[in-house]
Amino acid sequence: MKPDITIDFSQVGKELHRLMTRLFPICRSLTGPGVRETLSELSRYLPLQVHEVPSGTEVFDWTVPREWSVRDAYVLDPEGRRIIDFQENNLHLVGYSTPVDQELSLEELQNHLYSLPEQPDAIPYITSYYRERWGFCLSHRQRESLPEGNYRVVVDSTLADGVLNYGEVLIPGESDEEVFLSTYICHPSMANNELSGPMVATGLGQWLASRPRRFSYRIIFIPETIGALTYLSRNLEHLRKKVVAGFNLTCLGDDRTFSYVPSRAGDTLADRAALCVLKNHYPEFKNYSFLDRGSDERQYCAPGVDLPIASVMRSKYREYPEYHTSLDNLELVTPTGLAGGFEVLKQCIELIEANRSFRTTCLGEPQLGKYGLYPDVGTRDSHKRVIDMLNLLAYADGAKDSIALSTLLDIPPARLLPMLGQLFEAGLIEAVPEGNLP
Repeated sequence: MKPDITIDFSQVGKELHRLMTRLFPICRSLTGPGVRETLSELSRYLPLQVHEVPSGTEVFDWTVPREWSVRDAYVLDPEGRRIIDFQENNLHLVGYSTPVDQELSLEELQNHLYSLPEQPDAIPYITSYYRERWGFCLSHRQRESLPEGNYRVVVDSTLADGVLNYGEVLIPGESDEEVFLSTYICHPSMANNELSGPMVATGLGQWLASRPRRFSYRIIFIPETIGALTYLSRNLEHLRKKVVAGFNLTCLGDDRTFSYVPSRAGDTLADRAALCVLKNHYPEFKNYSFLDRGSDERQYCAPGVDLPIASVMRSKYREYPEYHTSLDNLELVTPTGLAGGFEVLKQCIELIEANRSFRTTCLGEPQLGKYGLYPDVGTRDSHKRVIDMLNLLAYADGAKDSIALSTLLDIPPARLLPMLGQLFEAGLIEAVPEGNLP
């Protein structure tokens, strides 16, 4: 199905930032109309199949929660003025707040307020998914300025049986083996932690659909944690059989360095591709341990699930000061940041697509000049100019794939892959028949 809106990849960062700007005001949560509105907008770019899972459904050790929707929420000061207003910033309301309409003293109200003394101008992001309560978030500076008196509190929300929604698209390739891309759509107005992952996933989906594909690509848009568990509970056997590599997409939109959290195994195809790309093209990246996990890699790499899923990010969740606050906004996430996030995942996918094992077809070192692969005039620099090619031939023994050769020989993928192509066209190497990928 052709998308309603096609991304111009010559300015992919600007296009994704424009889409983010449209989605930013929506109040998303684990469930509810904000999730459906977001999926509806993304469906203009990708042919998403939107699923519904009823409240109360058991998903492993968890239960799909009731559906939450909010129409309005505010606090009136003693003069009757709206001083904390959900309509002004949806982070002002604690996620999953239950309905309330009552008058409280300032002392009583303080028990329901949340702020950050260490970030006095930021509104924190607070939720209470699995215990019923209500509350409001505000800057600490505003909280300290509240006068004594009686305050009226109104939360016009609904918490009732409904559904959990998630979106999914399969982009078929030559093989039914799959690369799995997962991102989440369950936070309100935060840009890097929430929307940068879905933006990059949307861009990758259109890019993949526009090119020949060796593998099939499955992209899902889910609420974090409960969505991953729900998806796994419905699809685990299929994923175990078909997924050869995958990435959890989050925090991909700022202009800081790149970050990497491995799978629990640490040596999957996704891990190897990510490390090869990052070490060669983004050497200042931050290399975290699986002990530093915190997003849906927790579910995909859990014992008994054991999917080959890694996370490639820009600033890692929990590690940047704006995380889970109103400071994670459309100024923190930039077109250049999103373009960089898109590019690093694109490079990882290109490497996975090209990854094969090769072996030389001649005994001894070939005479490269016969094949137009050696300079016509020999100088003291001639050998230096072709040493990478000679080393590649020396180690192309059929037991090492492209990623292993890139790592072993310290040749960046951007140089190694064209070189393999030249040697293949010259008949000096051949691809080893494919079985299971290394």
